This record gives sequence, structure tokens and C-alpha cells, in this order.
Amino acid sequence: MTAVAGLGTAQLASPDLLRSVFRRHAAGVAVITAQGERPVGFTATSLNSVAAEPPLVSFGIGTASSSWPVVSRAEHIGVHVLGEHQGELAATFARSGADRFAPPTGWGIGPEGVPVIDGVLAWLVCRVVARVPAGDHCIVIAQAVAGDSDGAGRPLVYHQGRFSSLRD
Repeated sequence: MTAVAGLGTAQLASPDLLRSVFRRHAAGVAVITAQGERPVGFTATSLNSVAAEPPLVSFGIGTASSSWPVVSRAEHIGVHVLGEHQGELAATFARSGADRFAPPTGWGIGPEGVPVIDGVLAWLVCRVVARVPAGDHCIVIAQAVAGDSDGAGRPLVYHQGRFSSLRD
């Protein structure tokens, strides 16, 4: 450990340090979906806008995730930006072993056969253009092909290990 003037004590990088640092980083909450033999989906706080031209997004997914086998082969995926009223939906899609598409989750088949969740702030259907191995995860880069940004409300955020909302 090394003391850095005014910054505290530096620690050697570790998975625990990384998790601790990112608990302090507020992130938007999204659900990523894909269609295999059955629909799959997971909660992601790693969604990023990559480029406007062409319209690209990225997200990370653990390769041990139950959704990974389908996402690893999917040509198209769905990206859903959740509203502050959707904390329970985010928890359902984050929970291992949950039947994520059972009621009360409302959803339908959208463009390119991708599962699209009802009532979200915004959604995109994207064509996967790259999968980049990254440790125990894979970074997926996808190009938007359709979507809707007309949902009402404020975004759901993830901070300090829990779902929350923005305050004015």
C-alpha cells in the first residue's frame, strides 16, 4: 500500500477494489434481451453510447451469465432504458434463476424478432457488429436499427449496490 498525498492509501488492484470503486459510480440501468429457443435477458449497468454515425452502443455481459449462450450467437439484441418506476423489473432481470419474461413483465416481439419490454423510457433493437473478449466478460458492440424514445418518466440509476432515482 502506498500513501498518496491528499488521496488516502492506494491499494493494489483487485476485483474487490474495482467493485468498491464502481459502487460509487452512478450508472443508468438497462435490460438487454435476445431471442433464442426462448427469450433471454439481463440487467446491465454497462450500457454506453459508442458513436452517433453509425449509431453504435456497447455493453458488457459475463460469459458465465445464463443469457450469454444466446447473446453470443444472436444477430440482434434489444436494449431497454428503464425508468425509476421499474426497480422491480431491474431486480427480476438481475436475479439468477428468475422467469424474467413471466407476468408481471409485459413484453412482445419487436423488430428482427427481438423481445421488447413494455413501459420502458426508451428501447433500441440493434444488430450485433462485434464481440470483444474482456476477462470474464465480453463487450458487445451493436448498431441500432430501430427503436422508440417516447417513454415518459425519469431514469432508474444504480448506485451503492441498489437501484435508485435521480433527485432534483
